[in-house]
Amino acid sequence: MKKLLLSAALVSAITLTSCREEDKNNAEQAGDAIENAAEETGEAVEDGFEATGKAIDNAVNETKEAGESVKDAVNEVSDDLKKD
Repeated sequence: MKKLLLSAALVSAITLTSCREEDKNNAEQAGDAIENAAEETGEAVEDGFEATGKAIDNAVNETKEAGESVKDAVNEVSDDLKKD
């Protein structure tokens, strides 16, 4: 992400020094668009990490519940075997 921002800054700097006033405005708009895209990408990555974390937490909880169910079933079978 740093490379993207640095590249955007470099492109903006080069464009600004070699263009007319109209081109400078276009370059500024392009730089703003790149910056906005980088920010949106960062937010999307953060949202993805958050969603992944929640999915992992849910999987862990479901695994724990499944393990408890297996434990209960084993205990029931063990109790039944002790009775016989």
